[in-house]
Amino acid sequence: MQTLTGVVKHYDWGSVDAIPSLLRRDEDGTPWAEYWLGAHSGGPARLEDTTLDQWLLLHAAATSPTERAAFGDRLPYLLKVLAAEEPLSLQAHPSRAEAKAGFEAEQAKGVPLDDAVRNFKDDWPKPELLVALTPFEALTGFRKPAQTLALFDAIGVNDDVIRPTLGPLRFRGGAAALAEVFLDCLTLDGSRLDILNQVLAAAVKHASDDGEVGRFARLAILLDEYHPGDPSLLAALLLNHIELAPGEALHTNAGVVHSYLHGTGIEIMANSDNVLRAGLTSKHVDHAALVAIVDFAPSEPAILSAIADGPGAWQYPTLDQEFTLWRLSPAPGTDGAPLPGAGRPRVVLVVDGHLILDAGSTLELVQGQAAFVGADELATMAGDATAYLAAPGI
Repeated sequence: MQTLTGVVKHYDWGSVDAIPSLLRRDEDGTPWAEYWLGAHSGGPARLEDTTLDQWLLLHAAATSPTERAAFGDRLPYLLKVLAAEEPLSLQAHPSRAEAKAGFEAEQAKGVPLDDAVRNFKDDWPKPELLVALTPFEALTGFRKPAQTLALFDAIGVNDDVIRPTLGPLRFRGGAAALAEVFLDCLTLDGSRLDILNQVLAAAVKHASDDGEVGRFARLAILLDEYHPGDPSLLAALLLNHIELAPGEALHTNAGVVHSYLHGTGIEIMANSDNVLRAGLTSKHVDHAALVAIVDFAPSEPAILSAIADGPGAWQYPTLDQEFTLWRLSPAPGTDGAPLPGAGRPRVVLVVDGHLILDAGSTLELVQGQAAFVGADELATMAGDATAYLAAPGI
C-alpha cells in the first residue's frame, strides 16, 4: 500500500472551490475541473518517487494475471473527482469494436494522434460511471419523442416554427426520426436559426413554472447562457434531463449521447481518450462518425444505487470489464473488515472522515487522501470514513 497523489486538470467548465475543498487545499482562483487518480498517460498519479504507470511496469505482482491477459500493462480504469460549474459538451463514446476499427482506420490514413480532427485516440472503449457527491444534473440518452414534443408544446413554441425541424418526431418517431432531427439540429444555419430565438423566447415565459415544463424551460435558458446561438442547443433538448441525489450513479454505455451540466461527483471510466463530441463545443464534430456510433433509440436513464457487498462496502452494479466501484463506510468501532476487490489493483479515495488500511502494515488516510493497494495485498479497513474504491471489473 502506498499513498497516491492525483493530478489536477484545469478546464474552463470546472468549479473554483469544489475540488480544493474536498482535497483540503487552498483555492487559486482557477477552475479545478477534474482530479485524476490512475495511470493515464495524460496525467498519471504519483507515488513517493515515481508515477503509478512507471511503478506498475516494475511491479507485475501488483496487477493480476487475468487483468494482464485482458489489458496488457495498462491499468484499465481511471478514477476521478469531477466538478462541473458549467455544462460540458454533448458527447458519446465508442464500443470496443468501434474503437478498434476507428483507430486502425485513422492510423492507416496517417492522421496524427494530436490532430484536432482525429476521432479515435486509442483502440479502447470508454464506458463511464458517475456517482454524485452533491446534487448532480446531467443529460443522457434520448427522451421519447412524444414527451419531447409535449414539452415544446407546453412552453408555447408555435408548431409552424418547429415543424420543419422537429416534424419527423411527430409523424414517424423512433430511432430513425431522432437521428434525422438530432443531426439536422447540429447543422441549422441561415434563416432556420430563428427557431432558437423562438424557443428561447417561449422558455423565458415558463422559467418559473413547476415540474417538467419549468425544468425544460430553464435548461434551454442555461444552455443558451453558455452557448448563445449554438444550434446544438436544440439537439440537447432532445435528451433526458436528470438530477442525481448524492450517492446515486449514472452509468453511460457506448453510443449514449450525454453531457454533465452541474455538480460534483466521483467518476470512473475505462482508461481511454475516445470522445466523439456532438455539440455545445468549439471542438471538432464529425457527423458521419456520430451516425456510426450513436444509439438513437429512446431510452430511460441508467441510474444506479449501490448494493451491499460485505461489511462497510456497497458496490455499484455494472458489467464493465475495465472497472468496478465501491462506496466504503466502515462501521465505527469495527476492525478488520475486508477491503473489497482482493486480487486486483485498487485505488481508494477518502471523501470524508478517516480510513485505516491494514495489509501487514497500516496506512491512515483522511479526507482528500488516496492510496494504491496492489493485487498481491490482502487488506482490511477500519475507521469512520466515506471513501470510494476502484478496481478492474475482471
